[in-house]
Amino acid sequence: MKLALRKGLNTDAHIYFWGRKSFPEVEAFASKNGMKIFRVEDGFIRSIGLGSDLTQPYSQVIDKRGIYFDPTCESDLEHYLNFYNFSSDTHLLERAKKIQAEIIKNKISKYNADLSQALHLPQERVTAVVIGQVEDDASIKFGANGMSNLELLKQVKATYPKRYIIFKPHPDVLSGNRVGNIDTEEALRYCDEVVSDISIADVLEAVDEVHTMTSLTGFEGLLYGKKVYTYGMPFYAGWGLTTDTQRCQRRKRAVSLEELIAATYLLYPRYISPKTKELCEAERVIQELKEQRDILQASFMLRIQSKIYSYISRTSQKLLSLVR
Repeated sequence: MKLALRKGLNTDAHIYFWGRKSFPEVEAFASKNGMKIFRVEDGFIRSIGLGSDLTQPYSQVIDKRGIYFDPTCESDLEHYLNFYNFSSDTHLLERAKKIQAEIIKNKISKYNADLSQALHLPQERVTAVVIGQVEDDASIKFGANGMSNLELLKQVKATYPKRYIIFKPHPDVLSGNRVGNIDTEEALRYCDEVVSDISIADVLEAVDEVHTMTSLTGFEGLLYGKKVYTYGMPFYAGWGLTTDTQRCQRRKRAVSLEELIAATYLLYPRYISPKTKELCEAERVIQELKEQRDILQASFMLRIQSKIYSYISRTSQKLLSLVR
């Protein structure tokens, strides 16, 4: 791409990049001409349905420092967690507590696609879920040194051999849209169970621990009061709330869970109402996503019931014809 400085160039203009993609020539041009670069990524309460299926996001982050999943440089989220004066903003922390309660009550996650169902685990053992991720994702490249799902599973098994270990593959990988699949037979050499069609909220309710490289599920595990182990450097690690194998020297203070929630859900992202398509607050998106999901799940159950009734009707008619 050839860029030339035009007469009358507006140096107040901003350049937006998606994620952590690198455009050296554009970045050099922006630096030379005093133009700001922002990086954009999906937020943490995104949609009903997968991003890889191109479902519309209802939250995004626009970061002027870096991006939250890249710990090699400071992001706006990290800056909030290091320097924001939470003690002077009690209203924000009260909102954070209420959002945590609503997320748990309504089982809200990033994609909200799976049906809710119970997970039955042995009560006599400590239970741990190992979270699969998309292996060519930028968060793995920058935050976990390119670690693979199988490497993570092996490490958890070797370190905690007495745990009852569940492996949950990433939904984008299961859909076939992204890289990171482990053959079930191979996975079961290092875990006790593989779960794929159970919502992450139901898994988090059932287990004692979450083990992850950089997955958002680790943050959600904290919301559910679970012990969280990180093997990379996600945005929620290094603040005194998780057990970490890596360190980030820039993360200078301990934060409370309410402060982490406030920065992650309230200060950092922007939200768009699923109904009106206008900017709104996180609380509204949570409520509207819940309503959307309830409608979809009710529709799904109606379709299943209709198929069952149709099958019973056809079977009954066949039996009656035989009797006659």
